[in-house]
Amino acid sequence: MNMARVGRFLEWDGCFNARDLGGLGEVVPGAAVRADQLDRLTGRGWTTLVAHGVRTVVDLRDDEEVEVDRAPRPDVLTTVRTPLDGLEHRDFWDEWWGTPGFATPAYFQPFLERFPDRVAAVARAIADAPPGGVAFHCGLGRDRTGIIALVLLRLAGASPREIATDHGLSESRVRDRYAAQGRPYDGAEIETYVAGLGTTVHALARRTAEGLDARTHLLDAGLDADTVDGLAGRLRGVGTVPG
Repeated sequence: MNMARVGRFLEWDGCFNARDLGGLGEVVPGAAVRADQLDRLTGRGWTTLVAHGVRTVVDLRDDEEVEVDRAPRPDVLTTVRTPLDGLEHRDFWDEWWGTPGFATPAYFQPFLERFPDRVAAVARAIADAPPGGVAFHCGLGRDRTGIIALVLLRLAGASPREIATDHGLSESRVRDRYAAQGRPYDGAEIETYVAGLGTTVHALARRTAEGLDARTHLLDAGLDADTVDGLAGRLRGVGTVPG
């Protein structure tokens, strides 16, 4: 396995915010990678991803966000599209869409409560993936990817502090991506929003993790016990065959 790393980050050319969840809780290295927009990977980036052991890509984005791959996607990969947002449900998104809170963990718990079925669909896609590592991603690798990382990490026994610290790692990489694209970043708005809640991003993420029983959440969402236990085993490297 090629572990091209800078700290916890994986240096996949074309990505800004990819990191392996291995070492958090009982997750084994190579089992699950969280990332930003993988269709921007270069040929070298795809080669490094495959060398890392990834064999399945789970794309959390909506249809209109998907771009043509910058470089050919290797045939060895299986790509599964499981859009997470459910933007047609305006009762939820009219409150959150376009607000600074949407860029923070403040919306994680409300989302989990409103859309357990959508989270369960992603969990099933990861559980049912063929042998090998799974990379799941959205656009920035922070928010939708953060929700799924939260559930997976809690299922694999990661502590709320570990999860909150992992979430916080995205901030500098998101800033770097905006800067590279010449786009303004709304960091000040996010900081003002969180300060108005009398808390911090880290505390929001930690509090959400503390309140989540991931196994019960997925069972209540309709997954059967074998699927949930199989997913937990996959993250822990139990009963899986490397790709």
